[in-house]
Amino acid sequence: MQHATLCYPIEDERVLLIRKKRGLGDGKYVGPGGKLEAGETPRECVVREVEEEVGVTVRDPEKVGEFRFVFGDDPRMYVHVFRAYDFEGTPTETPEADPEWFAFDDVPYDEMWDDDRLWLPHLFEGETFEGTFRFDADGEEMVDHELTFGVAL
Repeated sequence: MQHATLCYPIEDERVLLIRKKRGLGDGKYVGPGGKLEAGETPRECVVREVEEEVGVTVRDPEKVGEFRFVFGDDPRMYVHVFRAYDFEGTPTETPEADPEWFAFDDVPYDEMWDDDRLWLPHLFEGETFEGTFRFDADGEEMVDHELTFGVAL
């Protein structure tokens, strides 16, 4: 199972999302992040990935969640989810991502993965969570999920 990260920089009741330009989730809005490299911790990965994808340096990202994603019978990804209130830099478009700020009430859930609407509002509220999301083999439709809030990470 591939380990990866997601980060949600937050400022003034707004969240920074990216529209993916390539790879898994191409065309969808997601949090910046990516796959762990050999010997890298999830925290090191999320700092590196946010910097590479949008030119923003997150400081002291807070781990708030862990998810397992299964596509068909294939356990695909284990994702470490972070929230960041302290960061510097101006979000900049890259070959990987087009960043955009959204008010919490205006998050484009209809252009995101099906699971995001279930847990992202809880991230905005400061909660922690863990879960498993099962999608069809193509990753197009969520078919089942388990989700727990208020977990110790």
